[in-house]
Amino acid sequence: MATGLGMHHFHLRKRIHQKHEKYPHPDKFKNFVDKAVYFVGAFGIIMTLPQLMKIWVDKNASGVSAVSWSAYLVAAIFWLLYGYLHREKQLIIIYSCWVFLDIVIITGTLLYG
Repeated sequence: MATGLGMHHFHLRKRIHQKHEKYPHPDKFKNFVDKAVYFVGAFGIIMTLPQLMKIWVDKNASGVSAVSWSAYLVAAIFWLLYGYLHREKQLIIIYSCWVFLDIVIITGTLLYG
């Protein structure tokens, strides 16, 4: 089994063979986007918290559609599966959170809607 620099070289060759781009990318914009995706994903999740608070703290789900959130759940599951199959850590983290939030919101709409 190769270790040290040999293993590093093996991974570089594997990335070249699979036609992956370098990471971190030498292009400053692409490098920025690679890192910003975590913050953008977290921002979307944070913006969902007021909806969650309305449902679970106020016990009021009026105006919240369980059907819409179920569709979001299906989409999030597919994105999570895609991230898992392609080993995209950013997608796995973000869509794991989305699946959890979608389930919590759907449950709240069914209980309090």
